Amino acid sequence: MTPQMIFVNLPVKDLDTSKAFYEKLGYSINPNFSDETAACVVISDTIFAMLLTEEKFKSFTAEGKEISDATKATEVLIALSAESKAKADELADAALAAGGGKAKEPMDMGFMYGRSFADPDGHHWEVFWMDPKAAQG
Repeated sequence: MTPQMIFVNLPVKDLDTSKAFYEKLGYSINPNFSDETAACVVISDTIFAMLLTEEKFKSFTAEGKEISDATKATEVLIALSAESKAKADELADAALAAGGGKAKEPMDMGFMYGRSFADPDGHHWEVFWMDPKAAQG
């Protein structure tokens, strides 16, 4: 059985800038699903971010709907798990060093820890670690 995958589609103002940002985070671009209007960022075997130029993104949306400006409004929070607090810090720090913005202060609840950042287009990403014992209930 093939595992279920997720493709998060994100509108971007400058495809090359966005590709460079995600590559600096250690992710690769799958050339089989990329062209001058789109880039497929491989986050894991089952998680992908499709970076689409605003024109391309608009071609997939319902007619008449505007694209949200993620620098001014939040439509979605994209959350990724991390295997440790250190890995959450590593990814968030890499995002900030690569030109991303700070989204909010770190969150530490003991059993759960999280960091956040905004990509160059303002899309809000959360990176969190949860103690496996807490996740089991």
